[in-house]
Amino acid sequence: MLNPFRLDHKVALVVGAASGIGQAAAEALAQQGANVICADLNEAGCRATAEGIGPSASAIALDIRRKQDVDAAIAKIPQLDILVVTPAVNIRKKLLAYSEEELDRVVDLNLKAGFRITQAAAKVMRDGGSIILTSSIRSVTVEPGQGMYAATKASLVQLARGFAVELADRNIRVNAIAPGVIDTPLTAPIKNNEQWYAAYGNKSALKRWGKPEEIAWPIVFLASEASSFVTGTVLFVDGGWTAIDGRFEPPL
Repeated sequence: MLNPFRLDHKVALVVGAASGIGQAAAEALAQQGANVICADLNEAGCRATAEGIGPSASAIALDIRRKQDVDAAIAKIPQLDILVVTPAVNIRKKLLAYSEEELDRVVDLNLKAGFRITQAAAKVMRDGGSIILTSSIRSVTVEPGQGMYAATKASLVQLARGFAVELADRNIRVNAIAPGVIDTPLTAPIKNNEQWYAAYGNKSALKRWGKPEEIAWPIVFLASEASSFVTGTVLFVDGGWTAIDGRFEPPL
């Protein structure tokens, strides 16, 4: 194998490709030779991503909260080797103040939609495949106002493990990637608060925010034969956020 990171002749479906990590992942997968299907509820956004990539990319409008839409989209894809799922919503609110509507909204997109698209994609994968779900550092660490988001991201880890175990006999690998704080539309509101933005940047060992492309290349690793013996695991790409206390640096 000359380059195990190459993805020539592979077809990748990237959900959430209109912006952020999904967009960067679609671009990185294409750079490694994959034919990329850019999917998003934002059809104009994912079409722009596909056009930016070039002839090896196409775009489809997809709402993974709707099972019928998921089934219809998957049925139109003749070959599928890689699935990357990035969409999420975060309603920053203390748990005692959560409404039923807000609970349903977060759980439906962050967890149930991930299950729907993974189940549908796995059913049509032939001769193996790689599925990457997007978890978060919040799967293991929580702050006030992110309890429900954190619960869904932790659940995604177990979902990835469950699929990994059940799909192993078909040589389909399933993993989760856990980003730290990344400069994306999901985290855009934080940038409006200078103190909050700086605090997040200083929390990690690298003392900065991450960029979408810094998550995209680890996704390429998990999609490629370079990770052929990796399944049912979580890859933290967080600048050392989960490795460091960060509140106080004692004089040594």
